[in-house]
Amino acid sequence: MTASNVDDGKPLHEGNAAQLYAQISADHELTKSLFRQALQDPSGAISRIIELGQQFNLPVSSQEIRTYISSLDDSVSKQWVVKARGGL
Repeated sequence: MTASNVDDGKPLHEGNAAQLYAQISADHELTKSLFRQALQDPSGAISRIIELGQQFNLPVSSQEIRTYISSLDDSVSKQWVVKARGGL
């Protein structure tokens, strides 16, 4: 493990996935675009979310995205996971 990945046993970007999700959710067009992409290309959607994280200065890993989305308890997020068939 490196300092860029862990700080006192916790991932440095632990809260970034939640903040990034909130920013993406606030943009209806972006949300629709990512959902459409997730239906056709789940891995590409993950890559796009990672890129958005870098743009918003909220870096995340693909595992952090998957973990965060699977931890959500709302129907819209669960729909992403079901529709993407595990790609997310």
